[in-house]
Amino acid sequence: MGAHDRRRRVTIVDVANHAQVSTTAVSKVLRNAYGASPAMRDRVRAAIEELGYRPQAAARAMRGRTFTIGVLLPHIRNPFFADILDGVTEQFADTDYQAIMIHGGSTPKAEARAIDALVDRQVDGILMVAPLTSKTALEEVAKDMPTVVFGRHERSAVYDSVFDDDEAGAELVVQHLIALGHRRIAHIGQKDASRGHPADLLHTIRAETYRRVMREHGLDEEIAVSTTSYTEDGGYAGARELLSRSPRPTAIFAGADLAAFGALAAVHEAGLSVPRDVSVAGYDNIRIAALPNVSLTSVDQDGSVMGRTAGRLLLERIGGRTSSVRFSVAPTLVERRSTAAPYDCAQDAVPVESQVNER
Repeated sequence: MGAHDRRRRVTIVDVANHAQVSTTAVSKVLRNAYGASPAMRDRVRAAIEELGYRPQAAARAMRGRTFTIGVLLPHIRNPFFADILDGVTEQFADTDYQAIMIHGGSTPKAEARAIDALVDRQVDGILMVAPLTSKTALEEVAKDMPTVVFGRHERSAVYDSVFDDDEAGAELVVQHLIALGHRRIAHIGQKDASRGHPADLLHTIRAETYRRVMREHGLDEEIAVSTTSYTEDGGYAGARELLSRSPRPTAIFAGADLAAFGALAAVHEAGLSVPRDVSVAGYDNIRIAALPNVSLTSVDQDGSVMGRTAGRLLLERIGGRTSSVRFSVAPTLVERRSTAAPYDCAQDAVPVESQVNER
């Protein structure tokens, strides 16, 4: 994002003056029209870069609201995001607003480009789902654009936050597994790609809560964490690594349902059964988790409620509210067949190849 102060938007006249060309020349370059020499194009593009100019940014004041809301998603593979979007669109159903989605990508640089693209399209507000961008950069956007952020626990005076009580949710899972009789409980976490403060990020909170609850029950020596990603591939790789340890865990808590699905695949591939040999629990309670052939124990953080709330808060921001709001969802644990009491600790001594894979 450009370093120029967003409160005073750069105009096409500024670009023309900086490049020492006419506004007509700038317009030709922006439209990639005929009549602009290579040297002129280079000067104009350099001026645009240096000034942080965004085409058509000044038109916003003349046109008023566009009645579009930008929704920034880190990726589109997580079904939990669909629950959030259902809530958002439900909130907008009786309004003139429409949501447009954009893929933020896996790096802060790619995400910054996506945010700029939404601003360029003159959306009236932005909903950011688990953004990687630093708090400083988020606030730079929010000072000029009504903004609501999902999944970040940090406090800000200029944007609203909607998040799950991740500490309570993670504690529900670990306490559940301990109550079943498990001691060797492992966790699949996510590597930190965000520029946010680690303590405010949901995956950090879930991992640290797992460690805390294990220690509180005198299970310090049993703590085992594989830090990969909240994806099926990440859960698969994390579970394979955890199952290779000796003694292997009797339960795995994955920080997201997608990672739990990958863990289920790794457990079955190892010739083990769920939950007889290894219990598996996830987080998000996406709809697939309830399918009879999956039956995954998971934490429900009600994505639809989160989406509706975020949509309401954003409309309030657009309407003129300037005070900051933080909304936290109270999670619940949905127990299903993927978790049960440890079957027999003696199973650990039996070679993986000789065990029966029960479905």
